[in-house]
Amino acid sequence: AGRTAARAEAEPPGPGPIDLGAQSGRWAAFQERHRLSCEEAARLLLDAYEYRGLVKHTGGCHCGAVRFEVWASADLHVFNCNCSICTKKQNRHFIVPASRFKLLKGADNLTTYTFNTHRAQHTFCKTCGVQSFYTPRSNPDGYGIAPHCLDDGTVQTIITEDINGKEWEKAVREHKTIRDMSKP
Repeated sequence: AGRTAARAEAEPPGPGPIDLGAQSGRWAAFQERHRLSCEEAARLLLDAYEYRGLVKHTGGCHCGAVRFEVWASADLHVFNCNCSICTKKQNRHFIVPASRFKLLKGADNLTTYTFNTHRAQHTFCKTCGVQSFYTPRSNPDGYGIAPHCLDDGTVQTIITEDINGKEWEKAVREHKTIRDMSKP
C-alpha cells in the first residue's frame, strides 16, 4: 500500500476538472454563450494570451483542399524576392515561426519541389497548384506565408520589402532581421 501511495504522488496529474474558484460561473456562461466545449474555450484563452498583439489569419489554396491558420500581425511585412523561383511564381511572403502556424487540412494533398541547396521546401496543392505557404531557405524552422492566400478580413496593411534573391547569400547576410523572423 505504501508503494502505491508513493507512486501516485510521483505521477503528474492527468487531465481532469480544474478548480476555477469564483470564476467557474463565468467560465460556464462563456462556454454556453459561445457554444464552446471546455477544450475550445481553453484554446481560445490560451491563444489570446500566448499570441497577444497578433491576429489569427486563416487561408488556403484555390480549390480549398489545403487550409491553414497562422498567428501574425494584422500589419504584414512581406518580402518580394527576385530569385529565379520567386520571380517565376510571383512569390511574395511573410515569415512566421513554426509554432504560430497550423495546417488544418490537406497534408495529403501537398507536394514539395526543391532545387539547388534543397533547403527551401516549396509546398503546393496537388489539385490546383497554389503555393499558399512554404518553408523558406532563410528560415527553415518557420514558414513563408503568401498573404494573397489569406481569407479576407484580418489584414490591415501590407508593407512590401524587395529582397535581392539573385544574390541570396549576400542579401541574407546583410539583412538585419530576416534570419530571426522564425524565432518566437
